[in-house]
Amino acid sequence: MPESKKPRKQRKALYTAPLHKRRKLLSAHLSKELREKYKRRSLPIRKGDEVKVLRGEFKGKVGKVSKVDLKKLKVYVEGITRKRTVGTEVQVSIHPSNLMIINPDLSDKRRLLILERSSKKAS
Repeated sequence: MPESKKPRKQRKALYTAPLHKRRKLLSAHLSKELREKYKRRSLPIRKGDEVKVLRGEFKGKVGKVSKVDLKKLKVYVEGITRKRTVGTEVQVSIHPSNLMIINPDLSDKRRLLILERSSKKAS
């Protein structure tokens, strides 16, 4: 993010951020247990993470992340759908700030190393 505090410039930076920086913007809080375990507050969301919705219409629902949209800065969770007027079911997009990671997908060795590194640093 730029040096400016001005809301207009903050919004512009958010909307024009390149994709490699948008990944960091798509971060969600970790649950209390995970926070103590890994000694960090948040983590960028990935497909396969198990999350809990903290705000909005679907508050309290738990599901796996099925899609992460870097362009729209939104996350799609399995089981969170809305019925369209046509009658078809469509997934609802949720902003990552309204989610909490309950069970991160640690099948990627690199991601595991990142978490281990942060927990060692804090010790």
